[in-house]
Amino acid sequence: MNLTKRCIAEFIGTFWLVLGGCGSAVLSAAYTADSSTIGVNTAFPLGIGFVGVSLAFGLTVLTMAYAIGHISGCHLNPAVSFGLWASKRFPGSELLPYIIAQVIGAIVGAGVVYLIAIGNSNFTLTGSNPLATNGFGVHSPGGYNLFAAFITEVVMTFMFLMIILGATDSRAPKALAPVAIGFGLTLIHLISIPVTNTSVNPARSFGPAIFAGRALFGQVWLFWVAPILGALLAGWLYLSIFSETVVEEPPRVREPV
Repeated sequence: MNLTKRCIAEFIGTFWLVLGGCGSAVLSAAYTADSSTIGVNTAFPLGIGFVGVSLAFGLTVLTMAYAIGHISGCHLNPAVSFGLWASKRFPGSELLPYIIAQVIGAIVGAGVVYLIAIGNSNFTLTGSNPLATNGFGVHSPGGYNLFAAFITEVVMTFMFLMIILGATDSRAPKALAPVAIGFGLTLIHLISIPVTNTSVNPARSFGPAIFAGRALFGQVWLFWVAPILGALLAGWLYLSIFSETVVEEPPRVREPV
């Protein structure tokens, strides 16, 4: 399939990742509902919380892997593209077009989340993580510093790429690769939401930061550098240690009796 069509698929997939993942964090994570049957001014939680947001991110990748995996490879993430390039599974000449498509998709996805969110009069961009942005220090959900955030993003992206590279290896069962990758991303979120709000994806961080203000946008550099570094390390390691050339045996010709 030509590059333009594959980039359109990456745009749609990354749009869905940000809309589904960040959208669930902004709109559904802490949702409460009034209950007039219980009492006046009583509210009960209906929000999906950390677990729900983690599942939402995993499900966006899982669903898109089946939807566009056969079209573009379903990277949805500049770090994934770099990791696949480092493992010699993706041509360097296509890195920039893929990344541009992913970033634009993330910006549009974040824009849609923003347009929906401002329909609620209680929505504000003054919180520590508006629009599910990523950050460290005062913008870390758990107050973690830059060093902790950097290590977290490098290690989590490294493990994410190891899962991707292993699950999509020609020796692995192909049908279940999206499941492993989707649940891998879910687990990564369960671990690291308190630290950085979980990025492992420069495009996912860049899109919401566009709308969130200068302070948060000033921290986006970490969510480019750390995930790409982790992805490159995983790609080189997998290529060096685990990759094998599969030699197909020629068909045997049955000799006449």
